[in-house]
Amino acid sequence: MALGLRHVALASALCCAGLAQAQTGSSVTLYGLADVGVTSVSGLKTGTVTQVASGIMEGSRWGMKGTEDLGGGYKAIFTLESRVELDTGANNNRPISGNQVYDRMTTATALGLTSVNPAIQGAYNLAVPAVFGAAGVSGLLNEYGVNVGASGNRAFDRQAWVGLITPVGAVLAGRQYTPGYETFSTFDIMETQSALSAGQIVQFPAVFEIRASNALAYRIVKNDFSGALMYALGEKDSASKERLLGINAAYKTDKFSVGIGYNTKNNELGDKALTTTVLGASMNMGSSKISTLVATIKDDHPTGMYSIADKLALTPLAGVAVPVQNAFVEAFKQDGTLFHIGYRNVTGPHTISVAYNQFDDKRPANADLKSYGAAYTYALSKRTDLNAVLVRFDNSDKAQVAPGGNGYLGGVTEKAGTDSTGLAFGIRHRF
Repeated sequence: MALGLRHVALASALCCAGLAQAQTGSSVTLYGLADVGVTSVSGLKTGTVTQVASGIMEGSRWGMKGTEDLGGGYKAIFTLESRVELDTGANNNRPISGNQVYDRMTTATALGLTSVNPAIQGAYNLAVPAVFGAAGVSGLLNEYGVNVGASGNRAFDRQAWVGLITPVGAVLAGRQYTPGYETFSTFDIMETQSALSAGQIVQFPAVFEIRASNALAYRIVKNDFSGALMYALGEKDSASKERLLGINAAYKTDKFSVGIGYNTKNNELGDKALTTTVLGASMNMGSSKISTLVATIKDDHPTGMYSIADKLALTPLAGVAVPVQNAFVEAFKQDGTLFHIGYRNVTGPHTISVAYNQFDDKRPANADLKSYGAAYTYALSKRTDLNAVLVRFDNSDKAQVAPGGNGYLGGVTEKAGTDSTGLAFGIRHRF
């Protein structure tokens, strides 16, 4: 999960600012962030890979935001925001490991299908190239967020919404960050930045619905309390198909904060799919901060898997299309707990962060893993800084994750159980 932002969510920040301050007139602002550097990742099929990458700390982006004071405590606001890859000028990228997927998803034996009919095992092995091969890999990986960047021909893939601030809260419509993800980014000590973020160890399948299209949201800030409620329409032939519901609430003072966030989304059949609950807390101690979170992830009906049988219907595998589809469904199910604790100290231009992350995989694959490391930022000015990140991924015998950055994914190590170390240096400028 390498998509995030420095602030909790720009949508929330704008609403909060609008609710807390009186402004007059109207304005449109062009803004952005440019982040690029050099990264070196070990444990891949080709050994240690060193490359120039966009998004070491944060995904590079540009956007426009505006506000108009309508009087009487009402304001109109909007945001349009798109990503950009500084290394290539494109608006998407591939993981460092390319199209490679986990070993446990590529053979019937690794998937745990040893108890089924040998013919089904063989059919599954033959189906892998058809689904993950040259013709099918891009679409499937895009659907599960392994390709980082714009998809679905989106010009403004990060955010695209318009809203109305009122005396009793703000209402927004469009593509927005989800309430559950906002809570996660608040209590991740890295605020989703760099390979040290907790989200980096749960890249694929994605454990968070980061953004939602076709979303309606209500947001409110009242003294030390804030909250959000979201309903995102799937816009299919049934109201329940691919629908997302999200809610969060937080209480924050100068000394501490606590919060809870919840997302649940239905799949293309209308069945309850990816559901994530996040509980977090943090404490401020002057120049230092400690933060922790626990997230539970559950998905018994993964999205995008229920058309595989149709894809195989006109192939020699037609007779076993349904069992093969069921095998993929099992491979993409999720059930686990993500834990994070981190510490940050700011002294003048120096910011030092350390964190420990752990994922307890409760599926039969039992692909547990953990990461730990440190990040250092030196502020050259209020808008420009230099960054260094060192992180270690310890994979269990079934886990296979390599570190990436906020704007890109490391992907997959050489084989299951191979550990990986990521080292990155970058420069970030905000405008």
